[in-house]
Amino acid sequence: MDDEDSESIVAMADPQSRDLALRIADVIADTPAADTVVLDIQALSPIADLFVICSGENERQLRAIAREIGDKLTEAGIRSERSEGDAASGWIVLDYGAVMVHVFDVEQRAFYRLEDRWSDAQTVLAIQ
Repeated sequence: MDDEDSESIVAMADPQSRDLALRIADVIADTPAADTVVLDIQALSPIADLFVICSGENERQLRAIAREIGDKLTEAGIRSERSEGDAASGWIVLDYGAVMVHVFDVEQRAFYRLEDRWSDAQTVLAIQ
Protein backbone atom coordinates (compact mmCIF):
# COMPACT_ATOMS: atom_id res chain seq x y z
CA MET A 1 0.00 0.00 0.00
CA ASP A 2 1.47 3.39 -0.93
CA ASP A 3 1.20 6.64 1.06
CA GLU A 4 -1.73 7.85 -1.02
CA ASP A 5 -3.76 4.74 -0.15
CA SER A 6 -2.94 4.96 3.55
CA GLU A 7 -4.10 8.58 3.71
CA SER A 8 -7.50 7.62 2.33
CA ILE A 9 -8.15 5.12 5.12
CA VAL A 10 -10.34 6.61 7.82
CA ALA A 11 -10.33 4.91 11.20
CA MET A 12 -13.83 4.12 12.38
CA ALA A 13 -15.03 3.58 15.91
CA ASP A 14 -15.51 0.05 17.12
CA PRO A 15 -18.96 -1.22 16.02
CA GLN A 16 -20.00 -1.87 19.64
CA SER A 17 -19.09 1.69 20.62
CA ARG A 18 -20.91 3.05 17.59
CA ASP A 19 -23.99 0.97 18.46
CA LEU A 20 -23.91 2.29 22.03
CA ALA A 21 -23.65 5.90 20.84
CA LEU A 22 -26.58 5.41 18.47
CA ARG A 23 -28.56 3.72 21.24
CA ILE A 24 -27.91 6.73 23.48
CA ALA A 25 -29.02 9.09 20.69
CA ASP A 26 -32.20 7.02 20.36
CA VAL A 27 -32.88 7.40 24.10
CA ILE A 28 -32.19 11.13 23.86
CA ALA A 29 -34.72 11.42 21.02
CA ASP A 30 -37.47 10.60 23.56
CA THR A 31 -36.42 13.46 25.87
CA PRO A 32 -36.69 17.24 25.60
CA ALA A 33 -33.13 17.35 24.18
CA ALA A 34 -32.37 19.39 21.08
CA ASP A 35 -29.67 19.31 18.43
CA THR A 36 -28.27 15.87 19.17
CA VAL A 37 -25.00 15.06 17.40
CA VAL A 38 -22.89 11.91 17.43
CA LEU A 39 -19.25 12.51 16.49
CA ASP A 40 -16.69 9.79 15.75
CA ILE A 41 -13.48 11.10 17.36
CA GLN A 42 -11.63 7.79 17.49
CA ALA A 43 -9.02 8.84 14.91
CA LEU A 44 -8.48 12.19 16.65
CA SER A 45 -8.15 11.40 20.34
CA PRO A 46 -7.47 8.54 22.76
CA ILE A 47 -10.05 9.79 25.30
CA ALA A 48 -13.05 8.16 23.60
CA ASP A 49 -14.29 6.77 20.31
CA LEU A 50 -17.47 8.82 20.12
CA PHE A 51 -19.07 11.90 21.59
CA VAL A 52 -22.82 12.26 21.91
CA ILE A 53 -23.72 15.93 22.36
CA CYS A 54 -27.15 17.41 23.04
CA SER A 55 -28.77 20.47 24.59
CA GLY A 56 -31.55 21.19 27.03
CA GLU A 57 -33.16 24.53 27.74
CA ASN A 58 -33.06 24.50 31.54
CA GLU A 59 -31.86 22.58 34.61
CA ARG A 60 -34.97 20.44 34.73
CA GLN A 61 -34.45 19.31 31.13
CA LEU A 62 -30.76 18.59 31.69
CA ARG A 63 -31.60 16.42 34.70
CA ALA A 64 -34.37 14.64 32.77
CA ILE A 65 -32.10 13.93 29.80
CA ALA A 66 -29.24 12.58 31.94
CA ARG A 67 -31.62 10.55 34.12
CA GLU A 68 -33.35 8.99 31.10
CA ILE A 69 -30.02 7.98 29.56
CA GLY A 70 -28.86 6.47 32.85
CA ASP A 71 -32.15 4.66 33.49
CA LYS A 72 -32.51 3.17 30.00
CA LEU A 73 -28.92 2.01 29.80
CA THR A 74 -28.97 0.61 33.33
CA GLU A 75 -32.09 -1.39 32.35
CA ALA A 76 -29.97 -2.84 29.52
CA GLY A 77 -27.13 -3.67 31.94
CA ILE A 78 -24.92 -0.76 30.85
CA ARG A 79 -23.61 1.57 33.53
CA SER A 80 -21.59 4.74 33.16
CA GLU A 81 -18.06 4.61 34.49
CA ARG A 82 -18.53 8.07 35.99
CA SER A 83 -20.32 11.35 35.56
CA GLU A 84 -19.19 14.92 36.03
CA GLY A 85 -21.02 18.22 36.34
CA ASP A 86 -24.64 18.77 37.18
CA ALA A 87 -27.69 20.51 35.81
CA ALA A 88 -26.95 23.68 37.80
CA SER A 89 -23.55 24.01 36.09
CA GLY A 90 -25.13 23.69 32.65
CA TRP A 91 -23.01 20.72 31.61
CA ILE A 92 -23.29 17.04 32.51
CA VAL A 93 -20.79 14.52 31.18
CA LEU A 94 -21.63 10.81 31.29
CA ASP A 95 -18.64 8.54 30.66
CA TYR A 96 -19.48 5.18 29.10
CA GLY A 97 -15.85 4.34 28.31
CA ALA A 98 -15.58 4.59 24.55
CA VAL A 99 -18.65 6.85 24.43
CA MET A 100 -18.85 10.17 26.24
CA VAL A 101 -22.19 11.97 26.49
CA HIS A 102 -22.25 15.76 26.85
CA VAL A 103 -25.57 17.23 27.99
CA PHE A 104 -25.36 21.02 27.80
CA ASP A 105 -27.64 23.93 28.40
CA VAL A 106 -27.80 26.15 25.33
CA GLU A 107 -25.45 28.82 26.69
CA GLN A 108 -22.72 26.37 27.77
CA ARG A 109 -22.91 24.54 24.46
CA ALA A 110 -22.49 27.81 22.56
CA PHE A 111 -19.56 28.76 24.82
CA TYR A 112 -17.63 25.46 24.56
CA ARG A 113 -18.51 24.77 20.89
CA LEU A 114 -17.43 21.11 20.98
CA GLU A 115 -18.61 20.54 17.42
CA ASP A 116 -16.29 23.32 16.24
CA ARG A 117 -13.38 22.09 18.36
CA TRP A 118 -13.84 18.58 16.93
CA SER A 119 -14.65 19.76 13.39
CA ASP A 120 -12.37 17.10 11.88
CA ALA A 121 -14.50 14.35 13.44
CA GLN A 122 -16.93 12.42 11.30
CA THR A 123 -20.56 13.22 12.07
CA VAL A 124 -22.27 9.86 12.54
CA LEU A 125 -25.72 11.28 13.30
CA ALA A 126 -27.33 14.69 13.65
CA ILE A 127 -30.88 15.17 14.93
CA GLN A 128 -32.12 18.74 14.76
